[in-house]
Amino acid sequence: MPHANPTYRLQRQALKLALYLTLFLVAVMQLFPLIWVASYSLQKSGDLFGGELLRLPLPPQWDNYVRAFRDGKVLQYSLNSLFVVSVSTALSTALAFCLAYAITRLQWRLRGVALGAITLGMVLPIHTTLLPNFIWFGYFGLIDTHLALIITYTAFTLPFNTLVYMGHFANLPRAIEEAALMDGASWPRLLWSVVMPMSVPATVTVGVMTFLGNWNEFIMANTFLSTDDKRTLPFSIIRFQGQYSSDYAVQFACMVLVALPALALYFAFSNRIMEGATAGAVKG
Repeated sequence: MPHANPTYRLQRQALKLALYLTLFLVAVMQLFPLIWVASYSLQKSGDLFGGELLRLPLPPQWDNYVRAFRDGKVLQYSLNSLFVVSVSTALSTALAFCLAYAITRLQWRLRGVALGAITLGMVLPIHTTLLPNFIWFGYFGLIDTHLALIITYTAFTLPFNTLVYMGHFANLPRAIEEAALMDGASWPRLLWSVVMPMSVPATVTVGVMTFLGNWNEFIMANTFLSTDDKRTLPFSIIRFQGQYSSDYAVQFACMVLVALPALALYFAFSNRIMEGATAGAVKG
């Protein structure tokens, strides 16, 4: 048997070792910038120009985080981001859920048009819409409002979210839904009590990915918001271009504060994200 061949076993072990080494190197390359920023956020700013690539912060300069939190208006900008991102994520998730179900389960005249619009939304560069959106929002008085960002974030995350849900619905058994309809369940009842509980992995994936993407978005926020009281969290870093332009340690501390919520959310739901992302990959 080929599996009993020592040469075959050696080749498999060598391939497995090479795979592990490759994955380890990729992980190091991905994590090193985060570790480097976190390390130098606790240093004195002058230590950045030393000869070491990475050094322990001894003693750690926790005051960098105090100044970053205070002067970067992290709390105020975080609350603004939390409101805008939460509302846009909820809207995009709910609309994508309904649209994907309508496309995969129902037969209606404009079904193909809707699917084509979703596909077009996936390939349309977001930056090409900044000027026309700015003109339209100005016409309706939405410039410098959170509603402008909510509308934009919802619209641009809807295509991807819909495709994720469509892949998930393609693997759900129709028999359960048909049985619920035969028992007299209304469409809202069917979606909320039957389909939604079976779609938790896809919903978590859509919700977390949408939240992270919108949380870190800066270009549209910088275009549509001009009042400091309404700005979102990425503006915390921009505030240090003036007074703290040479105080790199405080800037790094601000970067860590901005990134922490997104990292915590991702690690908390990483298993669910992978489960939802691969749900529609294999039919069974």
